[in-house]
Amino acid sequence: MAKYQAYPEYKDSNNKWLAELPTHWKLVALKHVLVMPMTDGPHETPEFIDEGVPFVSAEAVSSGQIDFNKIRGFISEADDIRFSKKYKPQLHDVYMIKSGATTGITAIVETDQHFNIWSPLAAMRCKQIYEPYFLLNYLRSDPFQKSVQLSWTFGTQQNIGMATLQNLPVCLPPKEEQKKIAEFLNYETSKIDHLIEKQQQLIELLKEKRQAVISHAVTKGLNPNVPMKDSGVAWLGEVPEHWDVSKFAYLKQVLTDYTANGSFADLKANVQYLDEPSFARLVRLTDLRKDLANTDGVWVNKKSYEYLKKSALYGGEFLLANVGAYAGLFYQMPFDKGYASLAPNMFMAKFDQSKVSREFMAYVGQSIPVSSQLRLSATASSAQPKLNKDDFKAVSFVYPGLKEQQKIVDYLDQELKQIDILLKKQEQAISLMQERRTALISAAVTGKIDVRNWQAPTLAEADTELNA
Repeated sequence: MAKYQAYPEYKDSNNKWLAELPTHWKLVALKHVLVMPMTDGPHETPEFIDEGVPFVSAEAVSSGQIDFNKIRGFISEADDIRFSKKYKPQLHDVYMIKSGATTGITAIVETDQHFNIWSPLAAMRCKQIYEPYFLLNYLRSDPFQKSVQLSWTFGTQQNIGMATLQNLPVCLPPKEEQKKIAEFLNYETSKIDHLIEKQQQLIELLKEKRQAVISHAVTKGLNPNVPMKDSGVAWLGEVPEHWDVSKFAYLKQVLTDYTANGSFADLKANVQYLDEPSFARLVRLTDLRKDLANTDGVWVNKKSYEYLKKSALYGGEFLLANVGAYAGLFYQMPFDKGYASLAPNMFMAKFDQSKVSREFMAYVGQSIPVSSQLRLSATASSAQPKLNKDDFKAVSFVYPGLKEQQKIVDYLDQELKQIDILLKKQEQAISLMQERRTALISAAVTGKIDVRNWQAPTLAEADTELNA
């Protein structure tokens, strides 16, 4: 932020996340800049139909706007009229996801298209004194997001209540200053987003290549001249003649989930959720995607862990997300990660190691045939993606003898090294750009930098910057 100037004078904000504010700024509760009380969509699951009013939930707002290609489904005019008595979307309303793995993500309505929303979204409508795009950015700032995280509660998933949310503090500069800050951030973050998009495209290409290499090895083997046979499974096609065709159910030893320990009521009474590292980690899919290197997950004390002993994790278990946007993703629990237990909305499976090795099955779970079967089962209905145990058991796959499995594992371990190195570099680059984006937003909306004299570049200047 060195190239930006600070404000001439500051005052104590009396807030631990903000420290100082420009002298002429105020700090007020979020509810005081809203024209109506914060609200949300219906707390019931509507009947989805083939055509009708678009029904928007958390997955459709992850990009900061309403993505109508990712809506939950369509509802009838009658349901829309009924739901609209509580809340009817309007241009420049601001949304924040208030429950689930993506709690804290924000978006703004930039369309006059008619739609309705579901309960995971908190809806905010600004007073005349408050610029909606300033609010959108303030909700994304580091101070506000930390306030949200400290206010989370945990049941089967993290969430924040609207009564708590609307009492969190927001900065209140003069209206014209809010507009200038929003204009500045729109330009600067668009440049960063453009660079991030390029990196993400490269990552997707690398992931596709990685999955293709895995899929070929675990369904066709390493010998291109081996005799083939029809597997009898559309997803698998022809497979080596000496390989066995099976289903997960036939090689399963254990398939359980979080509720194996007791009913939801019993779990609520016996398990204390903690948001700081404690005796044991509750392993979620988002933790596995980070190889459990993160410490910002959900934890439990020793007493809670002992209650959750039926879903304890020791390493080597296969974990499957069974609800939500990640449903169907399949990961192996690493070893030597300390005490851990299974989080809600996931299955745990163990396979017969006299037939298939853990290492081979870890690659099978990443292959296109398996992931396609799980994804199709998860999205077979128009409601929230969901898998049951029978869906998991029905997955078809093929396998050779243990010695050949090991040769395939050794080959893939070596073949994927370079791809994984490239993926890590691209992900690190994106992470740095995202950190810069958040830092820039936080600095601007909390008055750490003064952009009142900033002028938008001409179209020619902007084009040069984007293509530099």
